[in-house]
Amino acid sequence: MTSKQPADLIPAPETRRVSPNFITEIIDADFKSGRHTRVVTRFPPEPNGYAHLGHAFASYLDFMTAQDYAGVCHLRMDDTNPEGETQEYADSIIRDMKWLGWDTSRLFYASDYYEQLHDFAVQLIRKGLAYVESVSGEEMARLRGTVEQPGTPSPYRNRGVEENLDLFRRMRAGEFKNGEHALRAKIDLANPNFKLRDPVLYRILHASHYRTGDKWCIYPMYDFAHPISDALEGITHSMCSLEFIDNRAIYDWLMDNLFSDKETGRTAPRQYEFGRRSMEYTVVSKRKLRRLVREGVVKGWDDPRMPTISAMRRRGVTPESVRTFASQIGVSRTNRTVDLALFENAVRDDLNLRAPRVMAVMRPLKVVIQNLEAERTLSLPYWPQQEELSADGKVPLPTGERVPSEKAVREVPLTRELVIEHDDFSANPPKGFKRLTPGGTVRLRGAGIIRCDEVITGANGEPTELRVTLLGEDAKASGVIHWVSATRGVSAEFRLVDRLFTVPEPDSEAQQFDPEQPGHEDDTKPVNTDFMRFVNPNSLVVTRGLVEPSVAKDPADARYQFERTGYFWRDPVDSRDTALVFNRIITLKDTWGKKAETTEPAKAAQKKADQRFEDKILRDSPVRPALTAEQEATASRLRQQGVSENDASLLAREPQLAAYLEGAGGKRLAELAPWVVNDLATPIREGTNRVGVDALTALVTLVAEGSISARIAKDVLAEAQASGEAPASIVERKGLRVVSDEGQLRAAIQGVLDANPAKVAEYRGGKKGLTGFFTGQVMRATNGQADPKAVARLLSEMLG
Repeated sequence: MTSKQPADLIPAPETRRVSPNFITEIIDADFKSGRHTRVVTRFPPEPNGYAHLGHAFASYLDFMTAQDYAGVCHLRMDDTNPEGETQEYADSIIRDMKWLGWDTSRLFYASDYYEQLHDFAVQLIRKGLAYVESVSGEEMARLRGTVEQPGTPSPYRNRGVEENLDLFRRMRAGEFKNGEHALRAKIDLANPNFKLRDPVLYRILHASHYRTGDKWCIYPMYDFAHPISDALEGITHSMCSLEFIDNRAIYDWLMDNLFSDKETGRTAPRQYEFGRRSMEYTVVSKRKLRRLVREGVVKGWDDPRMPTISAMRRRGVTPESVRTFASQIGVSRTNRTVDLALFENAVRDDLNLRAPRVMAVMRPLKVVIQNLEAERTLSLPYWPQQEELSADGKVPLPTGERVPSEKAVREVPLTRELVIEHDDFSANPPKGFKRLTPGGTVRLRGAGIIRCDEVITGANGEPTELRVTLLGEDAKASGVIHWVSATRGVSAEFRLVDRLFTVPEPDSEAQQFDPEQPGHEDDTKPVNTDFMRFVNPNSLVVTRGLVEPSVAKDPADARYQFERTGYFWRDPVDSRDTALVFNRIITLKDTWGKKAETTEPAKAAQKKADQRFEDKILRDSPVRPALTAEQEATASRLRQQGVSENDASLLAREPQLAAYLEGAGGKRLAELAPWVVNDLATPIREGTNRVGVDALTALVTLVAEGSISARIAKDVLAEAQASGEAPASIVERKGLRVVSDEGQLRAAIQGVLDANPAKVAEYRGGKKGLTGFFTGQVMRATNGQADPKAVARLLSEMLG
């Protein structure tokens, strides 16, 4: 039997966990050329905070890419900065990575290499490639020059080797104060990349390290320690986010001078940068997360509102849904902000298949069934919908056991006294209200139809008790509501967790990454002090109510769908058998989808940032060579038709994409190109695309005309890709066009005004801030399809 050749280890597209991308293209090429015969990656978090959802994406890329190629991935703590790094943070990261499902048996610490790193620094000094600098930090920054002016050598740049060795030895021995000296690489003070203008390799820092204690008073800089750690561990492909693109030059310089193939006999690692993924309605900067914790906005790093992995675990999110989310984001060369709905939908899809249905009431209103003489015991299914059944006809119970569908039931007591949700009753119901009203009927889930005969109110006029009659099955009901026995239900606290911020990009005005600034990820971005004003005051609402008694016998880690309210599980920290506390994991539906669109300034800033990063990558990347003459001709033709520089360059390199786009015959090429590049590139490459260019043109035309929003178009495009139905047909079939007919809008607005007379009075009394409330209600009444500009104009007119 012949052994497999490296090229034979390239996984087939259908078996990959990580969708093919520019990094996997590099790995495939390395295997085919024989540069590498195995893949070794690493995930290198800095233990100065808890891991967050951004780390989930990055770790997925590192661990799953290695797994796709039958390789290994190391988990390494890049702990070279003793200030802010703690054992708590390191332990939390390890715990979170295990929870995600990653193999953490290959665990490393940069601090374990301190002695070796020191020796490599000495080696550079002996080679005349490093020197001890003795000017202040401020003077060092000044001497580095500007974009227009090269740097100026300090008086100490040409110290002799022996003097440098002696000073470096004394630095280690602790003879000098913080900042008195530093070790710098001797590279190129005129280089346009500031990272190469004699970067600092070691600084003096008299601080105790959480692992090495006070053994060291000099600490290596990230740009020195990280590449050498990769080389020592035999990493083949070092993946990092885009803010380190300029740092790659130092990485390569260190590899050339310390780990050249000729000297070591092995292939040195290389660094590759991918676009970072931020998320809407949250922040992932560790500085900002620390501030939320420090100022008491949240109750610790594992507060279920936080975007940390520990918080997701406590909230009740499953590792499977986080992995699904990470796999759906996609790998690209530009930074992107991910719609939080992508994560939330991954959580919903996962829980929909594993969470049995039970009933809980969170804002109780007492109901007395006057004609129910004796308690009854109902047998209600955990899975009312047959489509929840698995292929073998069995369904899970809260215990995790799988049983035949007819046995997947629980006993629910129906007693004379019940509670229903306070909002499921209205004494003055708005139009279309399909729940309980005075004299009205409604179906109690699984129990029968009731009629409200009498309403008891308190001193404030609010209802405190409803007296009802249980009717026969031949009666008509306006809707279905859930309920719990008032006497047999179990008391519980419900924590209704929601998004932490009220706007999609709470720190969108933070300064962009400055490539001239040294240091770690979180040291390169100034803190935006304004993001705190966007904290959602309703991100946590706590209520007390009742849950049906069946949950008392279930395991503490059982997840449920509380009917009509959302997915919940017991808080693993605060809940007790005698005092249940339930966290809402996620709502049943996206309640934020129509609340806010990305602002035009934010879109412009993102476009500018994407352009800058893409230009740099296309110029510098080893796998993006200059366009051939034929490719340049294609790119030039596309640019002349209005296609952006970046899209034209990418399309010219990929004949399949260019051929698809040019099938439009010159119609709307500038508008079609971004959709081809961003939304259809993968299916076109893989031959699975089901949306023809004419169908895409029709969809893009609807967006350009304002008939539908871009967000709706993306959803429609995804559905069309799955079903094969023309996108425009889906729009028409579902009635997704923007409603701009003035008569329809006036009717919708009038309905909202009629349903909210008190708020209309407040608005006309001077509370103009209610405009947003009315707009939201109109958008909800029109399923988010009302033309916002027309709504604003008509609201102003009709409210007076």
